[in-house]
Amino acid sequence: MFRGAREFGPPVLVPLAWAFMMAAHLEVVTEHTLFVAHVVMAVLLIGFAVTGYTDMREGVLQTWWRLIAIGSIITVCGAVGLWLEPSNAPLVAVALLGWMVLPAVGFVDTGRRVNDGGWIYAAGTASCLFGAALYFVGHFWGLQPATVGALALVGLGQTAGIFDAAIRY
Repeated sequence: MFRGAREFGPPVLVPLAWAFMMAAHLEVVTEHTLFVAHVVMAVLLIGFAVTGYTDMREGVLQTWWRLIAIGSIITVCGAVGLWLEPSNAPLVAVALLGWMVLPAVGFVDTGRRVNDGGWIYAAGTASCLFGAALYFVGHFWGLQPATVGALALVGLGQTAGIFDAAIRY
């Protein structure tokens, strides 16, 4: 049961997380709801890291395990940042930027190691990095459509990569 959840949970949770971030940027959900989501994500990531460690000690899976472990920490940073009154923007930014960029590292490593579907990981890397840059340019200039579009770009690239990995490998 846990193995199946570890293999097929991420293809559901990754797009859900990015859709949730877009909803937060559009003020469809409150900051408190975003805090709760970060806590839930941190618990799921820590649980995934703990239960998946024995299966993820070699090759590309080891890279992804390390990214999940680091991601757990940055997700906790985001939760703490949202919990503080007033919110701590740098801690929240660490979580957002971290989750935009961390998967790019995994996509580069995965793309180097696979025989099929390498283009998906290259596109995922590009969507993460371009999306992060677009987000911060849009944020700096106050262009909400650019920030929401950047989140969609990152989410689509990451979803494509995680779906490919779950189905193909």
